[in-house]
Amino acid sequence: MSVKTIETMIDWVENNIEETPTLEAMAKYVGYSSYYCSSKFHEAVGISFKEYVQQRKLALAVSQLMNTNKRILDIAVQYGFSSNEAFTRAFSKLYGCSPNEYRKQSN
Repeated sequence: MSVKTIETMIDWVENNIEETPTLEAMAKYVGYSSYYCSSKFHEAVGISFKEYVQQRKLALAVSQLMNTNKRILDIAVQYGFSSNEAFTRAFSKLYGCSPNEYRKQSN
């Protein structure tokens, strides 16, 4: 798989991040099997497709936490988390603190 195809996959994820992109949809877009895309994506990026999508969503959520007064639950739902708890768990795992603590530290 070429570097250009990897870049196309990453661009596709970025352009579809609000709709919760799936590996299957991305693979269909670039014309390869899900298994092959998953393997090559992990090889090129260093983390799985699922981890990449979650990290990108959390990075966008950080921007919302810092730049808006939106409720944390609203931010969680906006980025596809099923509950405030699921969002807080994922956020804390990546950033080492809760979204609420992060917001307080940023202000």
